[in-house]
Formats: sequence, structure tokens, C-alpha cells
Amino acid sequence: MEIFRNNELIGYNYYFFKTEKNQTKVTNQIKITLKLLGATIFNVEGFGEEKYDKGKLISFNSNTKQNKKEKFVKLKLNKEINKFIIKGSSYSGEASTKNIIGNWWNHKILQAESQISPVSGSIKKQVVTFIGKENIVLYGKNYQAKHFTLKSKDPNLPKEKKLNFDIWVEKNTGVILKVKYSRMGDWEYRLKNFE
Repeated sequence: MEIFRNNELIGYNYYFFKTEKNQTKVTNQIKITLKLLGATIFNVEGFGEEKYDKGKLISFNSNTKQNKKEKFVKLKLNKEINKFIIKGSSYSGEASTKNIIGNWWNHKILQAESQISPVSGSIKKQVVTFIGKENIVLYGKNYQAKHFTLKSKDPNLPKEKKLNFDIWVEKNTGVILKVKYSRMGDWEYRLKNFE
């Protein structure tokens, strides 16, 4: 995925998938550099790794540097109590296994009642609404897409903590094609290609 702000390319979000027997590993690299008059005003660089066993999340680790501030998540599935144990930069404790990691490769994010921040480990309750079917064009390709909104369930959250996304998913494959939101400008994650 390429990342745009106000239609200017400022970064990327790559996902790599590796499957062996029943285990799947998803690694994620993100880099965003936003400049104003030649000076960097916003910089993010991060790496994450999700591990699944028979489609069930068993661990997630990430390290992110955002404007020189270190953020992290260490998550493990405790099979005895069937809960995630999270140690993160903004939340440490237990979480239900119904939560999903809030990454843009997994369309199951649109079926979950809450998500775990891949940057800080915080848990965010969400409401997903189907808007309708749309035809969208990305990089010269036509896609039949389903358009959803994903918003925070709690209306009293501070604006900077609220989830407020528009998401387009390819109708037949469930691949997330585009994510759009507004925060200090209009942002878009656009799927450039996948194999």
C-alpha cells in the first residue's frame, strides 16, 4: 500500500505473508515522512509481526518510532485462560480473543467489535457500517468494491483518539483496497499491488 496525504505520496505500508503447515506469519513495514518547507514535521517508522496457528492469532509484536517517540506492543495468547496478554506502550493487561489487530491487510477488522492498536496495544471498541457497492479505480485498475465506515463506539473519546475511517474492500476477494481518513489533512492508504 502507498500512503498519501492531500494526494501527495508520503510513505508506504508493506505486508509479507509466509505460511508453513498450519502457521502463518504476517510481517508489516511502515514508513511515513511528512515534510513542510523542507523540514520533517511528522515521521513514522515501524515493524510488526503477527503469528497465526490454524487462522487463530497466537502472538503479535511491533516496534514503532513516531517523531522520536518509541511505541511498542508485545501480545501473546494465553491458551489456559484463552485471552491475549498485552504489554504495550499505552495498555498492558488482558484482552478478549475476539479482538483483532488493527492492520489494513485483514478484512476481518470489519467484522470485529473491537481492535487492538498495532502501535500501542490500546483496545478500541468500534462500529462498522456498510455504505454500499462502488466501482473504484486505483493505479489504472477497475475494482468492484464494498464501502464501509469504521468508527469508535464511544462518542466521548478525544478527537485524536477516535477511529473514523472509510474502507473499500474488493467485493469477491475481501482484499482491502483503500482506507481514507482526515487528521491534519486528508489521508489515503491505496493498494498498489498484491501477489
